Amino acid sequence: MHNRVIKISFVILVILAAQGCTKHNNDEAQSTNNIIETMPPVQTAVAANVNGFIGGYYEALPVHYQSTTKKYPLLIFLHGGGQLGDGTTDLPLVLVDGVAKTINEQKFPPDFTVNGHHFSFIVLSPQFNAYPTDSAVLSFIRYALKKYRTDPARVYLSGLSMGGILTTEMGGLYPSLFAAVAPLGGESFSADKTLYAAGIAHGNLALWDFHNSEDPFVLSSVATDFVGLINGNHPGIPARLTMFKAWGHDAWTQALDPLYKENNMNVYEWMLHYSR
Repeated sequence: MHNRVIKISFVILVILAAQGCTKHNNDEAQSTNNIIETMPPVQTAVAANVNGFIGGYYEALPVHYQSTTKKYPLLIFLHGGGQLGDGTTDLPLVLVDGVAKTINEQKFPPDFTVNGHHFSFIVLSPQFNAYPTDSAVLSFIRYALKKYRTDPARVYLSGLSMGGILTTEMGGLYPSLFAAVAPLGGESFSADKTLYAAGIAHGNLALWDFHNSEDPFVLSSVATDFVGLINGNHPGIPARLTMFKAWGHDAWTQALDPLYKENNMNVYEWMLHYSR
């Protein structure tokens, strides 16, 4: 009887010790996950034959990504026609414009505070070797969701010129996949634009479009027409259009500048106001 009591006591001690270790580990993990990033994200080139259109991309991760277990918002940025390349030796072309450039210049904030919560993005900037199909873009998004620790309720898409057109197409075809999209200097003007606009409106997808009033390459009327089509479908979230009074095609440098704000929000903070 005495031995049995000793054995039972020993088992209880082991269980309590294990629970204590588990609690300690959980507390430590939670503490790590609550770290607020203060250093710029680390951007590296990744060679990967994701599909026939993508042979590589830039990956920008929060500094503490590898030491946490939490899931991060994902921002995928699509470049313009001037940055086409093989994904490896041509990949630096992606740094010429867009979010990858902002990160490369260490101007991309490591932390965004929205509604009292702190967020840090995973940013992926793929390079296409030709104008991609919608299925090729979707393939990369699925690849990203599988490879990285992302929050599936916070997937955001943006792009400039060609990438802006793709952004409106993908948003229209797969609205539930994204929490918000931001085309820059490019919107769908194909015969299917009414389909894409209806998809965005009925899919309750937030869209903020940026364009220059005197754009000689993609006329400003393309932007006003597309946003008008969305809002003509009476969306739950009205589409926004910022028309810069400027000449030229480059509406993205100002739009992507974290210091540029409307209603006290830059485009990244605006995105984070939306989730699925």
